[in-house]
Amino acid sequence: MPDREVVILTDVALITCIVQKGAGDALIEASREAGAQGATVYYARGSGVRERLGVLGLTVEAEKEIINIVVSTDQVDRIVETLYLRGHLDTPGMGFIYVAPLDKAATYVPPSVLRRIERAHPPPG
Repeated sequence: MPDREVVILTDVALITCIVQKGAGDALIEASREAGAQGATVYYARGSGVRERLGVLGLTVEAEKEIINIVVSTDQVDRIVETLYLRGHLDTPGMGFIYVAPLDKAATYVPPSVLRRIERAHPPPG
């Protein structure tokens, strides 16, 4: 069996964006344009805010799309801003976005990318 090495990423964050059903595809495309490599989408039902916004005469769908995107910490602000603006999250009932730092993540990283990272950030010492 060939020797294998686990590549651990440490300067990464998880962006989670919860939006109305049907809005996910456009936001994933927008995140790719902003530099994200990909996203995971799943579906859920929401509750809580819907009842309060109903009093204001707004209809808020219970069906949600949850978009998870893992990005490098230097991409977070740009991608969050893109999702916020494209998703119209400044409009009541349109969605919610948050960022959580990740201690570590692991995935396949092509050798050419690893070499580029090592040249840009040589190990101390």
